[in-house]
Order: sequence, then structure tokens, then C-alpha cells
Amino acid sequence: MDRIDARAEARERVCEEVAAVIYGGGTVIFPTDTVYGIGCDPFRIDAIDKIYEAKHRPDHKPLSLHLASVGEFLEYVPGNAAATLAARRLMPGAVTMIVRRPAFISDDVSSGLATLGFRVPDDPLCSAILDRVGPLAATSANTSGERPYYGEGDVEALPAADLLVENGPTRFGAESTVLDLSAAVPRVLREGALSMEYLTERLGPLVRQTPKARKK
Repeated sequence: MDRIDARAEARERVCEEVAAVIYGGGTVIFPTDTVYGIGCDPFRIDAIDKIYEAKHRPDHKPLSLHLASVGEFLEYVPGNAAATLAARRLMPGAVTMIVRRPAFISDDVSSGLATLGFRVPDDPLCSAILDRVGPLAATSANTSGERPYYGEGDVEALPAADLLVENGPTRFGAESTVLDLSAAVPRVLREGALSMEYLTERLGPLVRQTPKARKK
């Protein structure tokens, strides 16, 4: 795996290195505000397959779409008032918002689901990369079942990729909070870097998904 240290290189060079890999159908491990992600061109099915293979990721687990700006995200959710409000109050930030998958995004990205998660990371380098290469289909840079990479630890344990962009520890050092805005009632599927208290301060009362209790 090739590496480039964004702490020692000009940002423009880092973005160009990433662009060369992504446009060539490759995969890149890159920093966000939460964890390092592994991403690719969302319109290259062969590249998406590389991510699943590298992570040993089950086929039923979707990727998410990482975007450079809030304005870009709003273009994906026309008419979704809840997503628009949440985006304006929480993005950019450590949140993944799940909405209906746009028809022009392949269901290979969403693992066949009718919904898709979106992220707008609050990290200058990540934003610059995404602004240069466009949206990235991505997920956390770890193998299935293992701890995500936060910029500290054994890089040799990372999944295989064509390029690793190193930039030290991530801002939050925790996974993103997952907010489902695809139905009438918004639900918090995972409380991550953004707490339930933080979310309710900005969006009002929310439903927290709880595990289903099965009869014995």
C-alpha cells in the first residue's frame, strides 16, 4: 500500500495523489473527523467490490456516501424537510444521516437497501479531498469486527488499499452518530461522537432505537 503523509506534504499534492487513485478505480484510506475511512468512486462497481473484499465485509452491510459540503448533501434530499433541518443544524459534523437512496446512486453502494447513509465530515483535509474527487463511497477503515482506525495504532492492521493518507489522530476519535431520517419519525440508530443530549438540543425530542426483545 502506498502512503502519503499529509502533515509533511502540500494539501494540493495530497489531493492530486488521491484523485489519481480514485479516478483509476482504486481505493484510498483517508482521515475524517471521526475515524479513518476506506473509500472509492461510487460509480465504479469494481472498486466497491475491492472495499468489501479488503474488509471482509458482509454483503448486506451498506457503504455510505461522503460529501464535501452541506450544500451538496441538500441536493440529494429535495423535499425532505427533516433532513434539511438536521443538515443545517448538525453538518458538517460527526453524524451519518440515512435518507432514501437517490435513484442515480447504484444499489451496490447501499447493499441493495432503499436507503443510504450520507456524511459531511468536519475536517479540512477530508473536505479538500472530497471537493477534489467528488463523493466517495466509504466505510470505516478496519476489517470486519475489528476496532476502527482513529489515526493511532498499527497501520499494518488496516485493510488493503491502494493509498493511505496519513494525518495523525482524528478530531473526535469516535465513530459517527447515525440518524435515520428516511421515515416519518427520525430515529437515532447509534449514539457516537454526537450525544443524544447534543442532538435533542438542536433537533428537539428524538426516538432512540432499542434492541428488539424476543420472547423466550
